[in-house]
Amino acid sequence: MTKYQHPPAYIRDSLYNLVPLSTEVLAILQQPAFLRLDGIQQLGFASRVWPGAKHTRYEHSIGVMHLTERAITHLRALPDGAFITDTDARVTVAAALLHDIGHYPFSHAIEELGSPVRSHEDVGNSIVLSEEISPVLRDVWGVDPRRVAAMIHGDIMHLTDADRVLRGLLSGTLDMDKLDYLPRDARACSVPYGGVDSDRLIAALTIVQIPTGERRIGIGSKGISPLHSLINARQEMFDNVYWHHTNRACMVMLLRAVQEALLAGMITADSLTNLHDASLLAMLQAPDMPAETRSLADALAFRRIHKRGVEISARATDLYDRLAQLWYDPAARRAVERRMVEHLRDLTSSDVSDTAILLDIPKPEKWKTDVWVRFERPPVGMQPLMHWQDVVGVDDSDLKRYEEHRRLIRLVADESIVGQVRTHWEQLLIPALGGMHVENDHE
Repeated sequence: MTKYQHPPAYIRDSLYNLVPLSTEVLAILQQPAFLRLDGIQQLGFASRVWPGAKHTRYEHSIGVMHLTERAITHLRALPDGAFITDTDARVTVAAALLHDIGHYPFSHAIEELGSPVRSHEDVGNSIVLSEEISPVLRDVWGVDPRRVAAMIHGDIMHLTDADRVLRGLLSGTLDMDKLDYLPRDARACSVPYGGVDSDRLIAALTIVQIPTGERRIGIGSKGISPLHSLINARQEMFDNVYWHHTNRACMVMLLRAVQEALLAGMITADSLTNLHDASLLAMLQAPDMPAETRSLADALAFRRIHKRGVEISARATDLYDRLAQLWYDPAARRAVERRMVEHLRDLTSSDVSDTAILLDIPKPEKWKTDVWVRFERPPVGMQPLMHWQDVVGVDDSDLKRYEEHRRLIRLVADESIVGQVRTHWEQLLIPALGGMHVENDHE
């Protein structure tokens, strides 16, 4: 993006101190679609565990935009970055600012319901091309809104050659999204994880031509260590924050509440795209909502959060794999939850609510380290250009194996019955899955 000698405004950010805001950026920030992000907490319900974690997708989006500007300025100063035009830079910075504009309230839980709920990238694509945002991009930024939408959505067919290179700043191992949210989330939660040397990593960015002839954003040798810290920080934050049992219990309660309202026809998938955290929760508490929806929404509002009943690890092999597949089939997961409740009613002859037992199945994470490293003076045994995995001796399967062993699947239950769930979980779960042999360390 072109430099501005006298930016019209600055904000003081918790991570970067003073961040300049150009006229173009200010024109986006005042749009209602962007202002909505100020009502969506970056970490959903994590503030129930860490009260300081109330930062929003609004400030995160500005942070990603700021880091992207810095990265592009650095790349354009390199001989290999001379191909990046002012327009290319503007498109990328606009996409960075707008990358979360289609996000649903309370983090990613709602998207896990699948069709007819669209991904936030799809929603963002529609908003960028809407009559609210596209005129600002076209008339104020001087860029084609379709290029910006394609950068966000990942529509490769509509990206220019420069866009294909620069999209590495928005999606991938080196994206500015992770470089902002990991330290921002860690600071808000006051946890000693998520530390990343952003300055050193951005300074190490370069343009490389890989063996296929494709140009990509890579790193110099000085970026090896900060990239490793970024990868470790991501896993530590999943282990300690994103997968925290209370945060996850809240997420599955919200998921089921929205699912019941959708099935009852009381809300539409499209209606969810205009809401923020508070308005969604209020809507789910409305008197005309299904009883299951109201009950869960009230429980979330008044901190009556489901408790851990049973945790199931990847070492439970067949059971874990069977449950993990339910992530891809929300209707089947709901059916299993309802059958567990029915089994508990039969077993205890007690009145148990339809949503008293829920399955927490975290999304399987993708661990990709498709990064190339350029050495000015390669050590003996190294080549001038090498893949990251060959440089550090760790590949994606190592990271994925660690993730699978740390990602637990849980039965969470209303506090009044959690003891019964812990005692009878096999009698509840196995028949609900259709019957199977359970292999675990207790056998």
